[in-house]
Amino acid sequence: MRRMENLVFSLNATVPIFLMMVLGMLFKKLGWMDEEFAAKMNKFVFLIPLPVLLFGDLAKVDFKEVWNIRFVIFCFVVTFICITIAALVSCIWKDRSIQGEFIQASYRSSAALLGIAFIQNIYGNAGMAPLMIIGSVPLYNVMAVIVLSFFHPERKAIDKAVWMKTLKGGIVTNPIIIGIVAGLIWSACKIPMPAILNKTVTSIGGMSTPMGGLMAMGATFDFRKALGKIKPAVTATIMKLIIFVAIFLPIAVKLGFRQEELIAILVMLGSATTVSSFVMAKNMGHEGVLSSSVVMLTTLFSAFTLTGWLYVLKAFQLV
Repeated sequence: MRRMENLVFSLNATVPIFLMMVLGMLFKKLGWMDEEFAAKMNKFVFLIPLPVLLFGDLAKVDFKEVWNIRFVIFCFVVTFICITIAALVSCIWKDRSIQGEFIQASYRSSAALLGIAFIQNIYGNAGMAPLMIIGSVPLYNVMAVIVLSFFHPERKAIDKAVWMKTLKGGIVTNPIIIGIVAGLIWSACKIPMPAILNKTVTSIGGMSTPMGGLMAMGATFDFRKALGKIKPAVTATIMKLIIFVAIFLPIAVKLGFRQEELIAILVMLGSATTVSSFVMAKNMGHEGVLSSSVVMLTTLFSAFTLTGWLYVLKAFQLV
């Protein structure tokens, strides 16, 4: 009975996301959305709603109540190792234009969005999700900017000019990075979030996923191009949902993490690739086909893999 409840929850968390992408495809088929409109919508989401969403998530977290530096360091180190593994695996593809997208799609989870909801459903509170977000999500975004800048399809070499452009335009003035830094500063300074500002931030941030990430992705998704990149997409999906969890979850158990900590680590490692990876890839000059393919595949199958991993943890009485 409990297993069925977990399956239903996972499906409730992931199937609506997949259906939003299907709606985008349908709207394009009906002529209600075209690629130009979808591209403009993606750019808007990248500049405004997505940074606001990240700011709101971080600004409202009370770090002092649940602070655990050992857990934060573990999340950070594991995330960095996952990025390194993804970068090494990306070298097997002859098509270098997809390398940046492959790396980002292989490691970047929808941890901030799915994590809190998943843990609340099990424990009734956010648990260790805020600390997992601190340890992983800023690194997700910073490394995504670096990876997508350095592995740009039209870039032939990484020289001093590339470093400067990446540091200045790709990181320092990147809207997503600004949103993360602003949220961390707001939280560290313990600035209260007035109800009016909170509602405004929530409303603006709420546009990011359904408006830009999902329906626009569906409207620009090309099945013929996706089939041409099916091998890297499937490889990234297996890495994202199975391999990273199989490697690092036992290590987390051996280090003594339990209950909410393990669930947060599971979400960090094994949840679907975040929609914002597609938005960021498109807005940084990449094709976006591989990113959207991995998001769709991981979204479709994560409900079952997360439920399977959760069952394993329960079977060993770890959660």
